[in-house]
This record gives sequence, structure tokens and C-alpha cells, in this order.
Amino acid sequence: MAKASRRSVPGPANETNRTQRIGEVSVLLPARRPPAVALAACLEELGQSWQRQGHLAALWLAWPRLAGPQLAPHCRPLSLRAGRLTVGAAPGPWLQALQYNRHMLLGALRGAGFEVREVIVQQHHPGPIQPPAMQEEAAVWAAHPSRLDVHGQGGPCPVCGSPAPAGELALWGHCSFCRREALADPPGEHRP
Repeated sequence: MAKASRRSVPGPANETNRTQRIGEVSVLLPARRPPAVALAACLEELGQSWQRQGHLAALWLAWPRLAGPQLAPHCRPLSLRAGRLTVGAAPGPWLQALQYNRHMLLGALRGAGFEVREVIVQQHHPGPIQPPAMQEEAAVWAAHPSRLDVHGQGGPCPVCGSPAPAGELALWGHCSFCRREALADPPGEHRP
């Protein structure tokens, strides 16, 4: 049996269409991958691209630096359309502080390369407001039998013998894995 020779075909299209010769057959190889780039460099390039295109995301990235360490946690950019930046601030002194400092903020934005011509301040409650479904899910998970006993195991599961939390054993009589299997079985068919 003849030994297969492996070589790349030279030529100007070698980088995009590399081939390898194996005996009498030429095999097309994938193009070489570009060299790896550091994640920080990728994120920096993405931020600059956002800033050039006037995306609100670029402003979110630079916000702590632009608004300052005292004001930034209490206000946030809400929208950026046609050079008009709407900033929401927590009610009370933070809203008033942002209103008084909006001209300085406008100067900082322009100095950082953002094409903002006007800053509009409005009241905004920056705290996360969870929808009712999320609150219900959190309450169900907090009361789940697997989480009731935070100090350890209740004992072995009588069905599979695996260690099981006490809350699961008290509620179902077996571990959650056996509970899942029992619920997955069609009616009439039950695992021991």
C-alpha cells in the first residue's frame, strides 16, 4: 500500500481555500482561524462601536465615570434619541441634584465623545420591581421541600436509597428525583 503524502497546495488562494493532498485525492481544508483576541479588547471595541453609533448601551458602560460616584447609583440613562438624553433619578434630593448638575453632566458627555445636545431629567424609581410571576416563583422556591432543612440530610430515600433532604421525605415520603420519576410515569404504571 502506498504511503499517503500530505502537503498543502501553494498559491495566492491558499489562505481561504487550503487543500491537502492525500494520495491521488485533494481534500479541502477549513480556513485558518484568526489569532485569539483578549476579551477586554473585544469589549472595548464593542463599546467604541456602540458610542460611534449612538447606542444607549455605550452610555450605560460609561455612566459611573460620567455621572460620578455619588450621583451614578441614584440615577440612570433611560433613553437616547436624536441627541436627547433622558435621565431618570430617584425622587427627592437625587432628582434635585441631577437637575442642578445636568449642565455639568452634558459637558462630561460631550467631552467623552457622546453626541448629546440636551439632557432631560425625570423622576424614576431605579429599584428593581419584580413582576408578580417572579415574586410567586421566588416564594415557591423559598418554600420548596429541598430548601426547608438547611442543616443537612433527613436520611436515605426509601425508594432509591440516596441521601434526601428532610423536607422532601416529610412531604413526599421519598426524594425529589423519585418524585419526578413518579410524576413522569403514566397512570396505572408506578415504580416501586
